[in-house]
Amino acid sequence: MFLIYLSIDYSIITCHISKIKKITKEGLDWIYSLPSPLNSEQKIYLDTINKLHENANIQIEKLINNNNESVEFLTTWVHEIKTPIAASKLIIENNLNNDNEKLLYAVEMEIEKVEDYIQRVLFYSRINDFSKDYRIDTVKIEQIVKDSIKGEASWFINKDIKLKVENLDIEVNSDYKWLKFIIKQVLDNAIKYTAMGGNIKIYAKVEQKEKILCIKDNGIGIRKEDIERVFEKSFTGYNGRVKQHSTGMGLYISQKLAGKLGHYITIDSEYRAGVEVSIHFPFISYM
Repeated sequence: MFLIYLSIDYSIITCHISKIKKITKEGLDWIYSLPSPLNSEQKIYLDTINKLHENANIQIEKLINNNNESVEFLTTWVHEIKTPIAASKLIIENNLNNDNEKLLYAVEMEIEKVEDYIQRVLFYSRINDFSKDYRIDTVKIEQIVKDSIKGEASWFINKDIKLKVENLDIEVNSDYKWLKFIIKQVLDNAIKYTAMGGNIKIYAKVEQKEKILCIKDNGIGIRKEDIERVFEKSFTGYNGRVKQHSTGMGLYISQKLAGKLGHYITIDSEYRAGVEVSIHFPFISYM
């Protein structure tokens, strides 16, 4: 009798294994077709397999989303970088015999746009591999702001923007290169959306729980309905649509980088009354 039961049990198990072997050849969704477990031990194995499959799907979805995001950004960037290149060619073609200083400024500004777009791509490409490319040091805010302003000099001159800098004698713990990129993105926006002859003020303050670097302009401001979305990827809002040459990536990348450095960015604005962008350095990030 024992041999009969053993034979039946063996037959059932053999059939079960045969089904599993057949199912696993049918593609990636074979897990959904696995036969019901014959005992508690098989149930544990099946539950484990299902959990592993679920986790694998989550990771695959993340990889797909990251890849789609990268493709979308690079596509936008390719279209964006064509504009200053084409503009430079047109300026040169239309002024072959013109030795005008304004012409040189115009070409220089278009070249700076290209450099900025290239920088954005480089920094964006490193976001997911951030841990290999940063070094936290003591950064003097006054020095990093001066260096950032130098890179925008031609824009300040061309738009006759008055710059006021004060109370920057503070230090923070950050990565100089990444923080300078963040400050540059904020400055770029301030200059872009400030009218000819406008004003930009840069100052710092120390509060109970943090140090803050503020960049304030008297430009066109941001509409109330757009404020909550300015850090979303590719969001340009009303101002971006009006200006047309806006990818909506500068603040998105800056906020992501700031978070990785232990900082964060906030924006305060009233439409047609300017924007104040604050980069926060919480004291807890220094511990």
